[in-house]
Amino acid sequence: MSEKPGWQGRCYEDFEVGDVYVHRLGRTVTEVDNIWFTLLTLNTNPIHFDSHLAAQTEFGKPLVDSTFTLALVTGQSVSDISENAIANLAWSDINLPHPVFAGDTIYSRSHVLGKRESKSRPHAGIVEVKTEGFNQDGTLVISFKRTFMVYKRAYRIQPHPPLPPVQAD
Repeated sequence: MSEKPGWQGRCYEDFEVGDVYVHRLGRTVTEVDNIWFTLLTLNTNPIHFDSHLAAQTEFGKPLVDSTFTLALVTGQSVSDISENAIANLAWSDINLPHPVFAGDTIYSRSHVLGKRESKSRPHAGIVEVKTEGFNQDGTLVISFKRTFMVYKRAYRIQPHPPLPPVQAD
């Protein structure tokens, strides 16, 4: 019996400009997601939680809070691009070309735009990506750039102590 390590995430050395990562997991947004996120963030715009009011808008139903969409699509990208990040440094160029509604399923991908070694931290590099989120119809619902600092492989923090050897039954 041999032990096989699980996915450890990418380190600075693993990124190449031009790489595209299609993130594995899609996520269907629910009304509860939208209401809870709206309440948690104190967003008082009733277009997110008042169905009667929202029915009178051009959308005809509540909109999903756009900051939820940003958080969801960022989260979808973590296992592929920032599992070993030290810190997010910036989000920019956030565009929301199409609304998200409860019941939509969101999928995403990220393109590596640039990378450089950190000037102040020899154990890290800086990576910039453009991430896009799409609904189930393939319609772009969000795009943004994100810059983050990520460990170099030799300095990556181990998530847990070494485990004892596997014992045969």
